[in-house]
Amino acid sequence: MTRMPVRTVVVVVPAHDEELLLGRCLTALDRAVVRAEARGVRCVVRVVLDDCSDGSALVAARHRAPVVSVAHAAVGYARAAGIADALEAVEDARGVWIANTDADSAVPENWITAQLDAAAAGADVYLGTVRPDFAELPAVYERHWRATHVRGRPAGNVHGASLGIRAEVYDAVGGFGGLREHEDVDLVTRARAAGARVVASDVAEVLTSGRFVGRTPGGYAEFVRRQAAVLMSGASTLSPAVR
Repeated sequence: MTRMPVRTVVVVVPAHDEELLLGRCLTALDRAVVRAEARGVRCVVRVVLDDCSDGSALVAARHRAPVVSVAHAAVGYARAAGIADALEAVEDARGVWIANTDADSAVPENWITAQLDAAAAGADVYLGTVRPDFAELPAVYERHWRATHVRGRPAGNVHGASLGIRAEVYDAVGGFGGLREHEDVDLVTRARAAGARVVASDVAEVLTSGRFVGRTPGGYAEFVRRQAAVLMSGASTLSPAVR
């Protein structure tokens, strides 16, 4: 596949009742967009309000964020709907990069440009690292996390809060499935099977919520909750299955 230079970045943020964290997310994203657009790259942002019953729409309006509304309570469907809407505003899908994050997360200023650099180096899929907000977690969790995450050696885990993919590859593998969780892993699995070049990077680590109860039964919040429970029980290390 001929990899064209990225001219446009589509950024999609699904939100299901995230009024308390969406503002932080969009403020951080604004900074990342400004930095990317300084390179001459167009950014098309969509916030997908999925079955929201809180004030998420008001938060998005205050940030003047373009909104897509759906009512499926399924993050895979929400991501797909946002991407489809954003691509309608793009004349040519070639040279388009799709960047995904979450409403409970805050991206660093170099989040989009890091993905642009990866794409320029030949990446088709970008797996970014995330870290939970330690202010929401017991001190033992932070100590364990810092001891087991070595800078410059990303594990290559898949996180919807920091996931990028070429639009051509996204389309070729069928896009996000309408799943309630693990839609990110499903997409990357199909991309790998199709021969996409997948790279992992921790140069633009995303801050995400450290909450124990998330918007899906088995997402990142469930993973953090299990880890914290083991560590607080007195375990000095986590088994590979838990880690």
